[in-house]
Amino acid sequence: FILSGMTMYFWLKSFLKKEAALLGSVLYLFAPYRFVDLYVRGAIGEHVAFIFPPLICYFFYQLAKTRRMMYVLWAGLAIGGLIISHDALSIMFLPFITLYGLYLAWCNFQKIRLLLEVALSILLGFVLSAFFWIPAFFEGKYTLRDIVSSKDFSSSLFPISRFFFSPWNFGISGQFSLQLGFIHWIFVAAAIFALLFYHKRLKAMQMMLLCLTLFFFLASLVVMLPISQVIWEHISLIQKFQFPWRFLSLSVFCAAILAAVVTDFLPKRFAKGIIVVAFLSISITYPYWRVNGYLQKPDNYFSSTYPGTTDTGESSPIWSVRFMEQTLHAHLEYVTGAGAIHEIKRTMTKHSYQVTTDATSLLRENTLYFPGWIIKVDGVPVPIQFQDPNNRGLMIFSVSPGSHLVTAEFGETRLRETADILSLIGLLIVSFSFILIKVPLWKRFQ
Repeated sequence: FILSGMTMYFWLKSFLKKEAALLGSVLYLFAPYRFVDLYVRGAIGEHVAFIFPPLICYFFYQLAKTRRMMYVLWAGLAIGGLIISHDALSIMFLPFITLYGLYLAWCNFQKIRLLLEVALSILLGFVLSAFFWIPAFFEGKYTLRDIVSSKDFSSSLFPISRFFFSPWNFGISGQFSLQLGFIHWIFVAAAIFALLFYHKRLKAMQMMLLCLTLFFFLASLVVMLPISQVIWEHISLIQKFQFPWRFLSLSVFCAAILAAVVTDFLPKRFAKGIIVVAFLSISITYPYWRVNGYLQKPDNYFSSTYPGTTDTGESSPIWSVRFMEQTLHAHLEYVTGAGAIHEIKRTMTKHSYQVTTDATSLLRENTLYFPGWIIKVDGVPVPIQFQDPNNRGLMIFSVSPGSHLVTAEFGETRLRETADILSLIGLLIVSFSFILIKVPLWKRFQ
């Protein structure tokens, strides 16, 4: 939370007045949705992701200003950080970041070179984060994600009034506060007013940044309104965001930038007033600085069948059930036959058992199958059945009479291994490039 405000301040301070940068960073931090993420949703991934969009823009700006190769590397690392922090937010922010890089290249006298350097940074970010996004993209089809969450948007499109005011609420999706922020709306209106009536007095940089940011702000607002229902119904990519109100992340980011640019346009005599506005914007959000309530569950809730870690079961494998239907009595059980089972060791990726049986038997490893699981009997892989209608998703296998060492191991698929290698190559490129630059670490942040 704190780092996101710092990165926003350092980026805006690079080309705006300090007072403007301060106000932008404050509005970036003290927006109601940021506290919804913190105290209602517990969305740690989104909190981390908020650090990176301004940081990437900062590195792009320094790259355009200094033409130093190290900023290509830093931008690539920051883009990789954004992607692995939150895949949905990275898809949301990358169009803005890319267009900002194109804008800087257009303004630079070495347009083609800077354009290639920006493209190289983006490519580097994707390579560094390949170990995460490639399996997420290509193996997501093995989960219930697209089936369960594809229609969640229909109940999460709200009238525009909800984004002007909605009370602080500790409820579920759609019940918590969706307001952008009173001060945020004032500066959005001021940005529109400045573009309409003072565009001749705006600098080219101010004009372009206002237009770019206002476009993304309006786009993020529109996709959260009922009029965008047809978009959500026919574009499968946008359905992966699951809930339209997620775009408040982009709205808050854009509103903070608009406020900073408008403030920079004001005469210096308004500097003290801007400090007051920043303090006011902090004070207004004071009621949000706490948890509004706690979910109280009776003891039998915790002793009953475990419901799972997601709201809708979207992470469950596609051949399994969405939620656990019954409490399991052991990690490994007989389906047919009988004998002794002794559990030797159990970690998240390896389960070891000593199994003794007098006849050929079917056993059930009570772990949901996903590509990468291998069951070995005495070190030899055996066929796995995971689509038995009576044991949906659980791994069933056969053992012959006798005493056997049975292991269930979760390893990398060929796809994941390839993605890991790509990320390793990217990391080596960055490491050796920093060595070749031969600049002390503390100077690289100047």
